[in-house]
Amino acid sequence: MNQAEVTKLMSQLRFALRPAKRHLKNPDGPEGRLLKLRKTVTALVKHERIELYYNRADEARGYAELLISDAIRYGDRHKATMELADFWLLEKQLVHKLFKVIVPRFENSNVSYTRMYKAPRDYPGMYYDKAVLELRGHPYPSLQQDFSQNRNFIHNILLDEARKEYRREKLAEMANKLAAESSDASKVAEGTGNSVKAETKSEQQDKM
Repeated sequence: MNQAEVTKLMSQLRFALRPAKRHLKNPDGPEGRLLKLRKTVTALVKHERIELYYNRADEARGYAELLISDAIRYGDRHKATMELADFWLLEKQLVHKLFKVIVPRFENSNVSYTRMYKAPRDYPGMYYDKAVLELRGHPYPSLQQDFSQNRNFIHNILLDEARKEYRREKLAEMANKLAAESSDASKVAEGTGNSVKAETKSEQQDKM
């Protein structure tokens, strides 16, 4: 399919396709914005987990993925890849880490090299979307909670016992309520029977 046919096909879509808008303004212009992204990629390679604003993390993630992908594909003997690493990594000792630590970690990986999570907002204060951007295989504790083996945690045991005790109390309340209602019904039935017997007896005495 040539370029003209692709353009014709795109014009037939029901919804207009627009590029994603990123609000990454910088007082120093495009150069300052690019420098901030370079600092973000450098910090990610250095610390392997960083917290920052969501928009900047989302864009810097793509550049970090591209950098690691090219480093794995071409190695440290490829001139263009070394120039790319030299551009994005402001601290030049991190170039050695990229090829000697990160590349061996991900050379057999079939998933993304990074993960990104939404971070909780600061309260009180203005609302800004924040994110945590990290490299897979980092040495830090995981941000994802493991729900597979937590039944024997002390707080879960206490919560289970409290839940059972609450159910027992509710069942006892229901049993007492049903017993009280049944006793009231039997008393009403007994009173009705006594009144019927009294009326029958009085009728018999009148006839005599």
